[in-house]
Amino acid sequence: MRELNGIRGVVETWHGIERRTGDLADLVELAIGEEDESLRDDFERETASLTARFEDLEFELSFSGEYDSRPAIVAVHAGAGGTESQDWAEMLLRMYVRWAERHGFAWDILDQTPGEEAGIKSATLEVNGPHAFGWLRSERGSHRLVRLSPFDAEHKRHTSFALVEVMPEADESVDVQINPDDLRVDVFRASGHGGQNVQKNSTAIRITHLPSGIVVTCQNERSQHRNKEAAMKVLESRLLEIELEKKEQERARIKGEHTGAGFGTAIRSYVLHPYKLVKDQRSGYESTDPLAILDGDLDEMLRTYLKESIGT
Repeated sequence: MRELNGIRGVVETWHGIERRTGDLADLVELAIGEEDESLRDDFERETASLTARFEDLEFELSFSGEYDSRPAIVAVHAGAGGTESQDWAEMLLRMYVRWAERHGFAWDILDQTPGEEAGIKSATLEVNGPHAFGWLRSERGSHRLVRLSPFDAEHKRHTSFALVEVMPEADESVDVQINPDDLRVDVFRASGHGGQNVQKNSTAIRITHLPSGIVVTCQNERSQHRNKEAAMKVLESRLLEIELEKKEQERARIKGEHTGAGFGTAIRSYVLHPYKLVKDQRSGYESTDPLAILDGDLDEMLRTYLKESIGT
């Protein structure tokens, strides 16, 4: 049904383009026939709109990966540095939420561990919309922030790191088969922020996948059942990501190359002091408006990277 809905959306998009171009042709014929210069503005406006739409559709051809049409599971982890990095991780989480909202995408925080004083230690975000994983896969890696610390009494400049993981949501009926005997499920009381029911009852879930050693926790929901569903969704996506990494490593081995992203190599730097700059280290994209970027205005930066990564 997901594939069918996706195809139906594509067909409806092109039928809509067909109708608009037909209307535009009729408008041109009318203007020529009646020698009506007043229709020129309407023609130019509609032509510009159609051209922009075609460019968007052309860009969407870059989402040709096997999983690009899937929802995305985005995990943000604070790096070393205590409160500074935890606050930075929360800023990144907000950035992705704001980006999703700008696109009208559905989003849900599946799990979140608050920081000790501020920010978050980690969070897992689900983003569901057209080509969500295709858009966000470029965010994998370490993100670096340079700013005057609001947590430093001397207001010194600090550098913080946070790690972002992006996984396609797994289709459990096709992509990942999990043997229930391979799982250990623990139930415990939720910690951090939450309502009374979350705090007092044992609703939080920890699932350990014994063969891989992967541990997933979820404590955001009020019911144990919903927390388990969310935790299984993240586990399935992590197992799928492992399979994708194995394939990528094999391709890299054949090519004689090895690439990776970690805390040692930032994919992007966000500088708020002594000057304002966001620079993507891979594509070379730069913006002197980091506050707009952190408010979710990511499209131009993502487009630049994605176009370059497919050589268009």
